[in-house]
Amino acid sequence: MDKTYDPHAIEQRWYKTWEENNSFAPQQQAEGSYCIMIPPPNVTGSLHMGHGFNNTIMDTLIRYQRMKGKKTLWQPGTDHAGIATQMVVERQLEAEQKSRHDLGRDAFIDRIWEWKAESGGNITGQLRRLGSSLDWKNERFTMDDGLSNSVKEVFVRLYEEGLIYRGKRLVNWDPKLHTAVSDLEVLAEEENGHMWHMRYPLTNGTGHLVVSTTRPETMLGDCAVAVNPEDERYKHLIGELVELPLTNRKIPIVADEHADPEFGTGCVKITPAHDFNDYAVWQRHRDENMISDQPHGGLINILTIDAAIRDNEADEDDLIPAAYIGLDRYAARKQIVADLEAADLLEKIVDHKLMVPRGDRSGAVIEPFLTDQWYVKIEPLAKPAIEAVENGQIRFVPDNWKNTYYEWMRNIQDWCISRQIWWGHRIPAWYDDEGNIYVGRDEAEVREKHGLSDDYPLRQDEDVLDTWFSSALWPFSTLGWPENTERLKDFYPTNVLVTGFDIIFFWVARMIMMGLKFMDGQVPFNEVYVHGLVRDSHGDKMSKSKGNVLDPIDLIDGIDLDTLVEKRTRGMMQPQLAAKIEKQTRKEFPDGIQSFGTDSLRFTFAALAATGRDIKFDMGRIEGYRNFCNKLWNAARYVLMNTEGEDCGTDANSEVELSAADRWILAQLQTTASAVGKSIESYRFDHAAQSIYEFTWNEYCDWYLELCKPVLNSDEASDAAKRGTRQTLVRVLEALLRLAHPIIPFITEEIWQQVAPLAGKSGDSIMLQPYPLADESLEDQQAVAEVEWLKNIILAIRKIKGEMNIAPGKRVPVLLADASEQDRKYSEINRSYLDFLARVESITILEQGDEEPESAVALIGDMRLLIPMSGLIDKDAECKRLEKEIGKAESEVERTGKKLQNPNFVDKAPEAVVAKEKEKLEEAQKTLASLQAQLEKIQAL
Repeated sequence: MDKTYDPHAIEQRWYKTWEENNSFAPQQQAEGSYCIMIPPPNVTGSLHMGHGFNNTIMDTLIRYQRMKGKKTLWQPGTDHAGIATQMVVERQLEAEQKSRHDLGRDAFIDRIWEWKAESGGNITGQLRRLGSSLDWKNERFTMDDGLSNSVKEVFVRLYEEGLIYRGKRLVNWDPKLHTAVSDLEVLAEEENGHMWHMRYPLTNGTGHLVVSTTRPETMLGDCAVAVNPEDERYKHLIGELVELPLTNRKIPIVADEHADPEFGTGCVKITPAHDFNDYAVWQRHRDENMISDQPHGGLINILTIDAAIRDNEADEDDLIPAAYIGLDRYAARKQIVADLEAADLLEKIVDHKLMVPRGDRSGAVIEPFLTDQWYVKIEPLAKPAIEAVENGQIRFVPDNWKNTYYEWMRNIQDWCISRQIWWGHRIPAWYDDEGNIYVGRDEAEVREKHGLSDDYPLRQDEDVLDTWFSSALWPFSTLGWPENTERLKDFYPTNVLVTGFDIIFFWVARMIMMGLKFMDGQVPFNEVYVHGLVRDSHGDKMSKSKGNVLDPIDLIDGIDLDTLVEKRTRGMMQPQLAAKIEKQTRKEFPDGIQSFGTDSLRFTFAALAATGRDIKFDMGRIEGYRNFCNKLWNAARYVLMNTEGEDCGTDANSEVELSAADRWILAQLQTTASAVGKSIESYRFDHAAQSIYEFTWNEYCDWYLELCKPVLNSDEASDAAKRGTRQTLVRVLEALLRLAHPIIPFITEEIWQQVAPLAGKSGDSIMLQPYPLADESLEDQQAVAEVEWLKNIILAIRKIKGEMNIAPGKRVPVLLADASEQDRKYSEINRSYLDFLARVESITILEQGDEEPESAVALIGDMRLLIPMSGLIDKDAECKRLEKEIGKAESEVERTGKKLQNPNFVDKAPEAVVAKEKEKLEEAQKTLASLQAQLEKIQAL
């Protein structure tokens, strides 16, 4: 083995080997199956910390189950990401001073496929860097032929059952992209705005109502004014009419609980074509005469697809005032407010903070927009999906997430599945010249089914399906449905879905509904493991605008400071923000980010994966786990140096003698194997990582590797004893590597290849070896008790040496008082360990009544351990030294304490700086207390 652990020397080499050997494919000889479907990343995407965390969890589960002997499938694939991908290619065309319309639909789609072939695999390459053991030979894409056929099949079946329909309803409309978008694609953030208070004159001449709104331009589409039925101010006006300002229309005052008496004036304008809440009010009152008699039954759309004021249609008789036609919505707002003020109909304007919805891709303000779209009738699909969780067919981990699921599913609305873009699954519906709709898997099927001749004019719907529609079929479409393939029989239903809480509604729920519908009532997965978000070390969400984003590949490979700064500020339009982020980055990473390798990153993710909680990613943790990998590497080098070319007792006829230390570490291995297995099975990856860490670092490296030295280096130890220790060294290390492999696959594979033959193991890869199971026959409580006694003695001696400033290597006499028969026995049989590890000069058992010299004392159970101080320390000199150290510590406590009591510092300094000072104070106080305790001990001698 190389002297130094270098992850780059092994990681990509091993991944290439695994993939070439098809090691990630389901093992056909295995019994039982285990399957996870990857949440398909967008083909436009790149790996972020959430992906890194999510995929580490999935890969850990897959590698664990593969080693448990299951036929495992981790299904890879990517999502075509309709809007996102179309925008990427449209930007390319803009650079060429072209638009998609210049190319035409077919040529534009060809251009997207070209981009996908050249650049669309970026994220799959990054997933490989993360060590993800996906079955790449069966990778799928939501637009491949097989999945496209599945999409058409589902659409046609749902349409034929009356569960898909076309209707005119409100949608989230992106006026820049000219398409409906899902709620998930809308980001609402608080912005500064205004509240306009407008006067609507009563037609009875008795005055006016003051209506409050944040969007005065939409008043052109008002169909009513609503007041709360319990609002005493307006009860007498319910049923009266008001004149709609700037128009020639009269609209009624209706009673509806949507009007909040405490908000604004308590009077709410109802504009059903441009507000989702208003649409609901309109539905409740649309049959009332003064609403139903209005143009379009009161459902008046005033905007174009560009969010400008539209022109009047032929039969509308100047419904839209000519002064506003063609104006952008915000220009129209300005003009309408000016006209209201000129007519003395504007009471006041007040500042107001409001939530503004913007498209996550375009940044444009989203409009509620009335348009014809395709919908899935969702209630019949939601009912069995709710029952599947209620009856335990599907279990959420943590369990509380089922309540979030229920809340949304029990209030679910019909799903708008059409999008007005070109990239995606085109809706399999055709229209004739009279507007009749024909649905089929293709045009030939439509013509045959409906008896239409080849020359009968038909045109296909221009819209494509929402990306989530194809994603909802992912668990079975990727396995070959609607064909009854062997993969479908083997792996459906899948075992667990690993996902973030943010897509429970949009993806998880829809997969459950579609799975139950099309897979004969079978759920798509038995468990849903919901993990939190990866945040920065302060608990803040990572975002480009905050400049706190970490790239997993940068943590794996390392990145210099200037490149990191350029990466974090790239594309920023605000120089002040870019400068702030540059300053913050240079302060946080003065030397850039060092290379940590994949295993260190994965172990960090696992160690932080407390069930369901967001995780704070602290660079200190990944540095610590890089040190852990180094520790494992160095331990393996030590083992190999002491076992290669030696008899390790693997021959069945070899005489082997196991020491108490050998039996102890074997017993601890069984406890650890049991704990790790149970932790992974229960999704406590943090507990699994902690158990592996503690066993590796504390028990195997810090203790066992030291306890084996007196045997291996002794001329007095028998050959059988040496064989026993070498056998234990390699067998425990080999088992430990298998135990840790699901979390840290690269370093464990590299070391295993060299250790396995010494332990009597063989095979192409560690990932195809059995996962360690606890062996009850090796749970040796007697050995555990003996070694724990030995550890306590050694630690006590080392502690006394440290407190008394005695050199660690100096040999000291030890006295044992109040020793039991067991203590006497242990002190005798473990003398070689005590001499070697604690540097003991002599051990004397004090009998009752024996004189005890002036000594430092430690208590071990009922026994007292004494180290006589005569000749070991100069009491006066040591007291002076400690008093000097105490003085320094007191000064530090005083200095830091005063700083933290200064309001100018605490209130003005950055939070991180204040926190650092608090840590310094706490550390100084601990140091002071420790020094004072040591001084008291020496003074008492």
